[in-house]
Amino acid sequence: MSYTTSASTKGGREGRAILDNGGLALAMAFPKELGGNGEGHNPEQLFALGYSACYGQAIVALGRKHGIDGNTAKITCQVTLSKDDVSFALAVELKVHVPGADPAAVKALVEEAHQICPYSRATRNNVPVTLTVV
Repeated sequence: MSYTTSASTKGGREGRAILDNGGLALAMAFPKELGGNGEGHNPEQLFALGYSACYGQAIVALGRKHGIDGNTAKITCQVTLSKDDVSFALAVELKVHVPGADPAAVKALVEEAHQICPYSRATRNNVPVTLTVV
């Protein structure tokens, strides 16, 4: 079983991105913090949305094993894009809040979810990811 999707962009970070099935189209723009007009979306925002949803599903899938209702977890994915004179770099912080849950159990769940989430595996050893229980 597998799933494939694709998207196309014209104009890079100042262009337009569209899913090839036409289901979503977005104006793209550099963030104001990096000298753009900020009047659109950027790849980091889309990455944060995807990563938080994917990681959240890993939390849901493993929650029962840890005695936690994963559906009550709030996952915040903070993506930082840093720029120096030559290049850009990404860093990620995944913040997990599960109301009323035992913090030690949440910590164990967060660490195990990081092992199975495809986004976590894709970033491993090339994007620093910090796991935070809040």
